[in-house]
Amino acid sequence: MTADQWIALVAAIVGGALRVGVPFLFVSLGECLTEKSGRINLGLEGVLVLSAMAAFGGAYLTGSPWLGVLAGGTAGALLATLHGVLCSLPRVNDVATGIALMLLGTGLAFYLGKPLIQPQAPQIPALALGGWSDLPVVQSALQVNALLPLGVVLAVLLWWAFARTRWGLLVRLAGDSANATRALGYSVPGIRIAATAAGGFIAGLGGASLTLFYPGSWNEGISSGQGLIAVALVIFARWSPLRCLVAALLFGGAGAIGPALQSVGVGWGYHLFNTVPYVLTLLILVVTCKPGSVATGSPGELSSSK
Repeated sequence: MTADQWIALVAAIVGGALRVGVPFLFVSLGECLTEKSGRINLGLEGVLVLSAMAAFGGAYLTGSPWLGVLAGGTAGALLATLHGVLCSLPRVNDVATGIALMLLGTGLAFYLGKPLIQPQAPQIPALALGGWSDLPVVQSALQVNALLPLGVVLAVLLWWAFARTRWGLLVRLAGDSANATRALGYSVPGIRIAATAAGGFIAGLGGASLTLFYPGSWNEGISSGQGLIAVALVIFARWSPLRCLVAALLFGGAGAIGPALQSVGVGWGYHLFNTVPYVLTLLILVVTCKPGSVATGSPGELSSSK
């Protein structure tokens, strides 16, 4: 390849990481918050798909992409709250409930979203970060989602809150020791329901990004398993919001390799490169989930989930 093609390839991968990584970022931050409280939500795929449909429908009906974003976050919070409430009942398994909620969320989205497959909804505006360059390929690649700065700020705020605020310490305490939390007079189910609902709202912003920015339309295959991948991404990030930011960009870049190669005329192996995020997920699970061991940084209550 020529020098210009290499520049175009790098720019396309970086731009793709910034676009594709945004849903990963919000969903992983939402799951990080949920798991920090000692609850795992495998229903994130359902949350992502339902919030994507709700965001697109909200933007289409109101004419405002930001009201669509709010609708997506609200839908994600409602489904996640249902998960949190159900898991607080006696003899209810977090994993089984999450799978059931994943099926419920995707089923509702497919049923309610059928009228939305053809229409177009107003999109989230793009931020032009490539003005410093005279190269059109760089300028095009750095047209980024306006939600990306919000995700970066949210990652920093969560990191700070977990370390410095009373609310963050309570979430961590509930995730590390339910008995200690109860001994201090706090409600473990209440903390976990609140954290799960907030995590669902954050994940819902990722769903809104899918239908209102990239790829910017609603269809039944919109998520491509990103909700489930985000669970592995949180493990990879060792339950750190700042590492979730880095991991999301890494996964976004991995997902952008195929389209980036195609953009510079390399057609071979296109579909093979599209499997890179899924291969990364498998590698993470194989490396980190060793029998008889607990991953570094894992909240103590996750190893004893119902």
